[in-house]
Amino acid sequence: MASPPDPSSARAPAPPLAPGQAPFSALADTVLSRLTASCPPAGDPVRAEGAAAYLKGVCPFLGIPATERRTLDRALLKGTPKPDETDCTAIALRCWDLREREYHYFAVDYLRRHVKRCSSGFLPVARRLITTTSWWDTVDALAAHVVGGLVSADARLTTDMDRWIEDDDRWVARTALLHQLRFKERTDTDRLFAYCLRRAGHQDFFIRKAIGWALRAYAKTAPEAVRGFVEEHREGLSPLSVREAMKHS
Repeated sequence: MASPPDPSSARAPAPPLAPGQAPFSALADTVLSRLTASCPPAGDPVRAEGAAAYLKGVCPFLGIPATERRTLDRALLKGTPKPDETDCTAIALRCWDLREREYHYFAVDYLRRHVKRCSSGFLPVARRLITTTSWWDTVDALAAHVVGGLVSADARLTTDMDRWIEDDDRWVARTALLHQLRFKERTDTDRLFAYCLRRAGHQDFFIRKAIGWALRAYAKTAPEAVRGFVEEHREGLSPLSVREAMKHS
């Protein structure tokens, strides 16, 4: 669960953006230049083909193993200053404009590290990332670490989550279900259970899986509450959701 943001952090909201527009950021220029120079030579075409197939062809890969990719990322960020929200926005959107998934992973990891430096005004940027080149591998990390971090820092964003759970985009709804994944004892239990019931009849695998995953995560904090909820609503929940929720009970 995210701790309260450091008041000394730069958290002035970035200006509104036109669709597809990344703001100017000298830091983004530096980071993207280093990133696009260091990553391609480290790629493995055979590994890239397998990774793309595993993610159902959502996007191409360079074929860099996760451990090696993170080592490269640390090296290229060495000596760079801490970002403000505009830098985070520019780096994330510019990475997302690149085709290969490793660039998207870099952006997600960067945002996870620096989400406390972003205001609630960053939520539309997070939504753009969630709804572009969407698959569970980036959506889930953005949900739990970025959107969850923003909501934890500004409880007013719960009203946005109330809208997101109703969204026709499965990835937006999945994010609403998963945004409290790391909240533990600060979980809004009523909201979590209400979200699960609201989408319990959804036919999509990823929504049903998210319901079970969210409940299973909260069961580590409040096992009796989750067990009681599942027993009361077992008939309305999908077998997949129940199975996931009760996996460790």
